[in-house]
Amino acid sequence: MSTTEITSKIESIKTLQAMIDELTAEMESVKDEVKREMETQGVEEMTVSCFKVCYKAVTSSRFDSTAFKKTHADLYEQYTKQTTSKRFSIA
Repeated sequence: MSTTEITSKIESIKTLQAMIDELTAEMESVKDEVKREMETQGVEEMTVSCFKVCYKAVTSSRFDSTAFKKTHADLYEQYTKQTTSKRFSIA
């Protein structure tokens, strides 16, 4: 692939990423409108046409690796595994 072709591909990537970012922001804005309406109505679920929409609190438990590392550094090191991956970025 020539330098010109790579430049063209990178420009396409940048353009597409900008479009994705714009659409994502628009989608989040529309979601926020629906969430506000559900909160205004005081409902966690609603059925509209053929769509069922849910917006409710979900509780989950997560392992606090930072606290574990502070209190059990030796065990943390024993069970920590390094991984290698490749990262693609354009500056």
